[in-house]
Amino acid sequence: MTSTQPRPTTTYQPPVKQDAELDYEQVLDDLSSASVHRNFDPYIDIAWDAPEMAIVPDDPRWILSYTVDPIGRHPWYQSLPESEQIRLGMWRQANVAKVGLQFESILIRGLLQYSDRLPNGDKRFRYTTHEAKEECNHTLMFQELVNRIGMKTPGMRRWLRLLSPIVPLFSTITPTVFYFGVLAGEEPIDHIQKDFLRGKDGLHPAMSAVMELHVAEEARHISFAHNHLRATIPNKGRLTKFVLSIAMPIVMRVLCNAIVIPPAEFRKEFNVPREVMKDIFWESEQSKVFLAGVFGDVRMLAEQCGLMNPASRRVWRALGIDGRNSRFRSEPAYTAS
Repeated sequence: MTSTQPRPTTTYQPPVKQDAELDYEQVLDDLSSASVHRNFDPYIDIAWDAPEMAIVPDDPRWILSYTVDPIGRHPWYQSLPESEQIRLGMWRQANVAKVGLQFESILIRGLLQYSDRLPNGDKRFRYTTHEAKEECNHTLMFQELVNRIGMKTPGMRRWLRLLSPIVPLFSTITPTVFYFGVLAGEEPIDHIQKDFLRGKDGLHPAMSAVMELHVAEEARHISFAHNHLRATIPNKGRLTKFVLSIAMPIVMRVLCNAIVIPPAEFRKEFNVPREVMKDIFWESEQSKVFLAGVFGDVRMLAEQCGLMNPASRRVWRALGIDGRNSRFRSEPAYTAS
């Protein structure tokens, strides 16, 4: 017999979000808001045509820092005449800026492809689009600096320049590995620029202005990558996390070399002996300490994501990028106990 009793009323209850997911969404809101209210334009916020910004020949402020730059501290560089130290320093800084804009170009393409696949209402769409816009401004800023220095520099090493059209595809094929690559490019540049700014006496004002603007906005970009990986990796399967734990240090080391080590044109332009290049990158004790120090924040992130295990620790060590983890993001090396 059919019942005439009314059915109980049911209402849709959305899934309850976990604390980590709620925290991640709050981070996305905060970062998007900061992108709206604290953003920069390189043609408004940098006084390119001010007299003190002029780039002139034989300016000793282009001599590479002994304490920060791996090339600047090497005895071979120290033995060069001052005029050659200046010329090499200008080439080096212009090439670092060129590398920066090439890396940002790859990142912009990857971010736009990544955001294109996101569903309606996903808060990552807004933030990643904000970030892409800011990175476009960074490419303008870096190219302006390169143009004003006036050195013919190629930027990244040849193999990465050739692969650059392919790299953004990883943002939709394997987004986690793509964000490993993002950090592999952003962390070394951010680390070096912060070291320069901590002791910026003698730094050319044009370089200082570019670094200050870049570091200020890059803090948001690195924060997003860290929070994104912390929110997404723990939910992956055990095998996937193991593979990612091995991939992470490999991506860090390969891309760090591609971005930090000058291209072959540098060695030819300044007749740098091969053994000197090997010593600087990364055979001397000082350079080994520098290389390991660059990834303190990333090692901390790997621990937080559950990607540090006995096997992955061996990979970090074999690649020369193991060491003490940062206690907090952007911890200066000199605070180590």
